[in-house]
Amino acid sequence: MLKVAIVLGSKSDFDKVRPAIEIFDKFGVQYEARILSAHRTPEEAGEFARSARNNGFGAIIAVAGKAAHLGGVLAAATTLPVVALPVSTSFLDGLDSVLSILPMPSGVPVAVMGVNAGANAALFCVRLLAASDAKLTEKYEKYVDEMRRKTLADDKELQKLLGK
Repeated sequence: MLKVAIVLGSKSDFDKVRPAIEIFDKFGVQYEARILSAHRTPEEAGEFARSARNNGFGAIIAVAGKAAHLGGVLAAATTLPVVALPVSTSFLDGLDSVLSILPMPSGVPVAVMGVNAGANAALFCVRLLAASDAKLTEKYEKYVDEMRRKTLADDKELQKLLGK
């Protein structure tokens, strides 16, 4: 199975990555996490992205806040899917990060998750990898069914609370 790279723009972004790591652990998806900055280590970030496919990666999650250019820098240097995870900041609570990522030029696509949505970034990567991995597809389908069952159980509990 292909791995997922989690590239953080800075160490302070790690707490936003924990939900993604939990998802990968749950699904048995291997990952590697690195701290590489679009602005402070652009050569290293580009080289990481250029060699990612040959190093067994199937997708990259780019985690960054403020001027969140990391996703674009990585996407420009690879043909792998890049998923941007904007993180909240003290300036505009992460909206600045989203607005830094969204206007990618034609030909350099980057999928953008919600602010601090590490679990969804990981689940998006699981779906990408599952497209060519039957065992991972089965695990994901089971996960979806578990969510469905939990939601229906919650609804049943709510109806009891409401006396219906």
